Amino acid sequence: MTKLKGILLTEGMHGMISQVEGLAKALDLDFIHEKIELNNFWKMIPPKVTPIKKFAFKNKIEGNFNMVISCGRKSVIPSIYLKRKLKKKIINIHIQDPKVSLKNFDFIVVPEHDGIKGKNVLTTKGAIHYLREEELNKNLDYLKPKINKEKIVSLIIGGPNKYYDYKKEFIEEIFLKIKKNFINTGFQLIFIPSLRTPKKIIELAKNFFDDEQIIISDVDKKAYLSSLKLADYIVVTCDSTSMISEAAMTGKPIYVAQMPTVKKNQRFLKFFELFRDLNIIKDLNDSLDTWNYEKLDETNKISGYIKEKIKNYDFS
Repeated sequence: MTKLKGILLTEGMHGMISQVEGLAKALDLDFIHEKIELNNFWKMIPPKVTPIKKFAFKNKIEGNFNMVISCGRKSVIPSIYLKRKLKKKIINIHIQDPKVSLKNFDFIVVPEHDGIKGKNVLTTKGAIHYLREEELNKNLDYLKPKINKEKIVSLIIGGPNKYYDYKKEFIEEIFLKIKKNFINTGFQLIFIPSLRTPKKIIELAKNFFDDEQIIISDVDKKAYLSSLKLADYIVVTCDSTSMISEAAMTGKPIYVAQMPTVKKNQRFLKFFELFRDLNIIKDLNDSLDTWNYEKLDETNKISGYIKEKIKNYDFS
């Protein structure tokens, strides 16, 4: 059977790419990525008042495809534009709250903690993503030669956003807890930065931790996957629900390194509450616990539902 073709529309950020690519792989699509760029004026205008016109975005989207999977504010208008242009020849799926009428999409995929409801809304516990067990296994040996201790903790660092500003004193406090709870009790650290991690935070880690710890200096997908597989414990900074969701597919204890907020973060708080109730996360403090939970696999759950809904769909 010929694979369906898909086009993935995002702003190019890791969390967005992870979600659209994860769903595309789970749907077994033959897909390509398109990084969306809005024209200057429309970058500042919310989607709900942006005209559904080609002049709103720079991209020339061509080719034959059956599905559009979009994620992020900038991708909303191109997705709706393609749906209105091609009508029933395509299925369009948007991940996250599009901030426009849900009727513009065939499916909306949103985290349960967003509180969005509708006939075409599919809810997930946390964010969907691209990670699979086989990918972790395949990258196990990438960092293994650097390991010299039996116990491993992986620290996954995000970066500043509109809720968290990553002040030096907050990061040093997290580093102190890592040192006290893990390094001083015989663990080896793997420090993994993301695209949003400021260089000064990476340099701070290099200066703070001793030479026995593994500090990854650049964004390195293989190192990230290897660290998740090698870790006994995973610590993730509180600014990224997507990275916490990705870590949750391992079934390993996850500590969330909390920081003071710049503004109200109600969505984050609901997410943390849900994941605590599922026994997936605990806040990083001054003690070390052990716990288990059922591995989270929301991507396959959502893709299975969509596959069932479209199995007799006529794209002609």
